[in-house]
Amino acid sequence: MTANNHTLMGTAGGTFLSMLPNIQSEDIVKTVVLATVGAIVSFAISLLLKSLNKKHKK
Repeated sequence: MTANNHTLMGTAGGTFLSMLPNIQSEDIVKTVVLATVGAIVSFAISLLLKSLNKKHKK
């Protein structure tokens, strides 16, 4: 079964536009803050694991 690209884009656009009035600025700020914290924690954990891996190989 193949999906028509125009139908798929129309459905995605309609879904996004129907959710747009319900999004509040606090939600956007919270999302940005959580994404930033998640990226920092992920980066820190990868550096920690990298250093532990180096120590383990020696």
